Order: sequence, then C-alpha cells, then structure tokens
Amino acid sequence: MRDYKDLVKIAAAAAQRAAEYLRAATRPGWQTWTEKSQHDFVTDVDRGCEALIVEQLQRSVPGSLVVGEELTPTLVAQADVVWIVDPLDGTTNFLHGYPEYSVSIGCVVRGALCVGVIHDVPKNVVYRAWTGGGSWMGNTRLQVSSVTEPKRALIATGFPFRQLGTLETYLRQFAAITRSVSGIRRAGSAALDLAHVAAGHFEAFWEMGLGPWDIAAGVVLIREAGGLVTRFDGNEDVLNHGDIAAGNPAMHAWLLKTLRST
Repeated sequence: MRDYKDLVKIAAAAAQRAAEYLRAATRPGWQTWTEKSQHDFVTDVDRGCEALIVEQLQRSVPGSLVVGEELTPTLVAQADVVWIVDPLDGTTNFLHGYPEYSVSIGCVVRGALCVGVIHDVPKNVVYRAWTGGGSWMGNTRLQVSSVTEPKRALIATGFPFRQLGTLETYLRQFAAITRSVSGIRRAGSAALDLAHVAAGHFEAFWEMGLGPWDIAAGVVLIREAGGLVTRFDGNEDVLNHGDIAAGNPAMHAWLLKTLRST
C-alpha cells in the first residue's frame, strides 16, 4: 500500500492533467448542454475530463476504483483505494465563462477518507492535504480562520438549485445567518468554497444536497487545517449525506446552532 503522501502526488498529477484539458477546451454552445436533472448540466467536456482522470489514477494505482459524478456515481466501493472525483466542479460557471471552477479528487483508503486535492483551474492554484500531513496551497501551510465573532465572519454557501423542494428551508437558514454575519458569498463551486474555508478566506460554509464528489477533497483540507466538517446534526460521517456544515471550531459550532434553530 502506498503512503498518503504518494497518493497526494498521484491525485495532484491527475488534477493537473485535467486542468490543462479544461483550459484548452472550447466552451460548448448552449444547444449541446445535456440536463442531468433540473438546472444541472453536463457536456462532453465533463465526460472527457473524467475519462482522463480515471485513466491516470488507475494506471498509477492498479486495482483502485474511481467514483465520479459523471460516469460512475453509483459505484459501490469495494477496493482498498477508492478515488472520489469531480472532474469539473462548477460546470455552470465553466459553461458561462465565469472563472470559478475546479477539479476535485479525494481518496479513501480502507474506508478512511485520507487525501484531498482541489485544483482551481482558472487561477492554476493547487490545494492538497493528507491525514497527518497538513493542508497546503503550494508551499504554504493552511490554517482555518481565527475569527470567532459571527458579526465579523464571511460565510460561503450554495443554493439548492437541484432540489427546489428544500428552497423554503434554505431561505430560512439564509435569513437567520444573514442577520448575524458580515457577508455571505455564493460562487458556485463547493469544492473551492471548502478550500477557501481551509485557507481561512471564509469562516464557515453550509450547503444542502451535495454529493460525495463535491466534498471529499475539501473535507480533508479543512480537517487538516484545524477546522470541522459535519452534517447539520453534528455527525462527522459526511460522505453518505448531502447536507454539510464546515468552519473553524467556533464558527462551526455557531453555524450548527443557527441551522438547528431554523
């Protein structure tokens, strides 16, 4: 079994290859977009990007499995090493030319989430983390924000655009949090939002209805940067549950309390 640092290097190389593919790709015309579900699009670019990642990961770690959003979302993990991949997190941003999208690769070894790499494609910035090794942006070690007062906090979120049945609940959450913080941002890539929590740019993040490929890498980044990521009920088993809250310890506690109050 390779050690975690080797797996980080493998994930970073695959993400780099995917990022180069995305930067070279021509944005598809809107007539060619396929709607996977309401308001959720996929194109040949997403599929091509995932194929590149799958090929490189499985060539580097023979016998490993890849769980990816576009091709294999229902794959049951039955290998020692399982990669959890979002080849293009922020597809809608990419399709409209809005420069906020990423490649996200997490890794589970014998059931434990232990490696995360997020490549900010437009900025060509790489975030990486592994269990016991810390969280990094390039050569800079990351630490979650030290802000503990909600009135000074900047919070990230994602709108429930795919699950409109939860919109009323989300609006109550949004209203409660807005009343207490200095600002809320919704940029459109959950993976990058989580990376920014790890880097201390955001104090906290919450969203409903996310898949494991949206969050796997970011969870490792935040935990290794000293932060917390849980379900809304405080359970740390987040990969099989779509609702998550993340932040530095103080803001995470405040966020959970606020979400429960709604």
